[in-house]
Amino acid sequence: MGDLFHRQPLLRELKEIGYLFGKLKRTQVVLTAGNHDYLKAGSYYRTFSWPANVHMLTGNVLQKAEFPELGVSVCGFSYHAREMREMPELQLPGDSGQPVNILMLHGGDELHAPFKKEELLRLGYDYIALGHIHKPCVISTGRMAYCGALEPVDKNDTGPHGYLAGEFTEQGCRVRFIPHALREYRHLTFPVSAGMTGLAVKEGIREMIAGEGTQHIYKIILNGFRDPQIMFDLHPENVSGNIIEIVDQTKPAYDFEKLFEQNQDNILGRLIREFRDYDRDSTEYLAMCEGVQALMEARRG
Repeated sequence: MGDLFHRQPLLRELKEIGYLFGKLKRTQVVLTAGNHDYLKAGSYYRTFSWPANVHMLTGNVLQKAEFPELGVSVCGFSYHAREMREMPELQLPGDSGQPVNILMLHGGDELHAPFKKEELLRLGYDYIALGHIHKPCVISTGRMAYCGALEPVDKNDTGPHGYLAGEFTEQGCRVRFIPHALREYRHLTFPVSAGMTGLAVKEGIREMIAGEGTQHIYKIILNGFRDPQIMFDLHPENVSGNIIEIVDQTKPAYDFEKLFEQNQDNILGRLIREFRDYDRDSTEYLAMCEGVQALMEARRG
């Protein structure tokens, strides 16, 4: 469904993947180029010799690969540029003469083969295999789905990754998700309280990761209120676990009543008077925290 590679493939990479596809003795492989590995001038896709069981649909209009021995026809198209703002003309599947007709389609947003779900389903394909979105997503049960990427591509590709296995029966197409990736990108929120030290936070993060699974890759978000005298010096390499980023969103837990008593006649006191009655989770309370912190740091400076 496009984007077998996340960039233009090298010749040696095509040789390796071609070798692996060729080992599939009972499997026919149909593939297309997407917006990341599109068929630009000079692309190795254009001249590469695939094994006999691999069928690449290289046209930027709809092409067809038929497998009479399986009773299956597969249609699809490849990108010849990074964008495809209009969908190529999609023919009705009845012309193939095969009992099962599959459409492979890469896109779905305004810059990449935009489509409307209802219009695609009305074409009458037995299954529409979608590519472009990295996360698996069922659009219409048994009829149309994004398979997602086998492995997460970047830190925001959270959640399980794998592939879709489909089976055609007399009752129609049955599709199920098969988890494949050994690890996931996960975003975890760690709650911080005013009594915690930096070492306590580190230990808490380690325990949280141990419970979630040490094989995964984490972005840690610190939330809550910390001791105003403590600034967490947390770098991913200083906390055990596969951590790519630690984001500190904590606020200093000032004693606002005491600060107000000491500063009633200045801007700090007026700020606290204006916002101190708001709930701790409100935008106003957080704005007060930011303002007080800025004023206190200005004093120290």
